[in-house]
Amino acid sequence: MIRRADQALAQALPSEQLPPEPLHRAMRYAVLGGGKRLRPLLVYAAGAALGEHGPALDPPACAVELIHAYSLVHDDLPAMDDDALRRGRPTCHIVFGEAMAILAGDALQALAFELLANAPIHTNSLDMLRVLGRACGAEGMAGGQALDLAAVGRKLELHELEHMHACKTGALIRASVRLGALAAGADATTLDALERYAHAVGLAFQVRDDILDVEGESAVIGKTAGKDAAADKPTFPSIIGLGASRARLDELICDALVAIEPLGDRAALLAELARYAAARHH
Repeated sequence: MIRRADQALAQALPSEQLPPEPLHRAMRYAVLGGGKRLRPLLVYAAGAALGEHGPALDPPACAVELIHAYSLVHDDLPAMDDDALRRGRPTCHIVFGEAMAILAGDALQALAFELLANAPIHTNSLDMLRVLGRACGAEGMAGGQALDLAAVGRKLELHELEHMHACKTGALIRASVRLGALAAGADATTLDALERYAHAVGLAFQVRDDILDVEGESAVIGKTAGKDAAADKPTFPSIIGLGASRARLDELICDALVAIEPLGDRAALLAELARYAAARHH
């Protein structure tokens, strides 16, 4: 499924040979330079759990990854997290300059909505656009990033930290699962179960990210290790300690697996992705 996502993304992105070439090169650099592809995999896994395996899943899978890639390009900018390394390579603004990186992020976000709007029409099309818009707007990723910037140097309570990451990281993960389910025609009960699953996976992903920032090596995790502590950003280990962070991680994965129990064996890939979010090394 990673190969499927990569092929769909390569086809969806504009060719480097088309003008404006520098912008298109920056867009492709930001998206096609590796990555876990967790979000498109969640789209495919949610759709498959409900019996949908066809091309209807490709537009939402690409859309969420384009939004994710745009967010990374902007997060790495000097005005935001100011990082020079992403996925083991120089960040987009280091290679193409800050102005082109900003434009590349803007264009990737626009392309994500274009892909969803041009997807084969079905009854949930408007709902899918609404889900993606909410996930990357002020109630989701952008709002979470604003909370993150405001939290630098502050001592947050655990519930405040979890709310921030439920927006910044979790919103797009929840959207990925919901988009796959909507493309498969999920009913309200199933959507509710998958929402609980995705909420737990989104927080687990961030807890693991914070643990890796403490324990990981830059060459392995593909970005600068120890950067959160150096920037005095609140993290799960800094607030509750490494041991409690690992316990919280186990609790979240248990919550995720319980939520999808009614789907039985059809949810095997969703369960595998939840465990991956908790055990990954990069």
